[in-house]
Amino acid sequence: MKRPTITQLEVFLTALLQVTLVAMNTVLISRGKVIPMLITGFGISFVWTFNVKKIAFGGLNDRIYYATGAMVGTGVGYEIAEYLITIIK
Repeated sequence: MKRPTITQLEVFLTALLQVTLVAMNTVLISRGKVIPMLITGFGISFVWTFNVKKIAFGGLNDRIYYATGAMVGTGVGYEIAEYLITIIK
């Protein structure tokens, strides 16, 4: 398998960040944590503005890297949100 390009790594990392925020936001909404929920909501939209251009004009490999980053971000976001909730109780 070929090594990923810098662009593909960027796509992976921005997808990971965006979906980490989405997963965190979902947990925070379900627990009624308003201020962190608003902050992550802003972050989701802000990161999305960078992702949309990269993916809209990317090829299949870029989309696979994006989806993989999103998959990892789901788990990471859940774990971070659960940890934050224990701190901000």
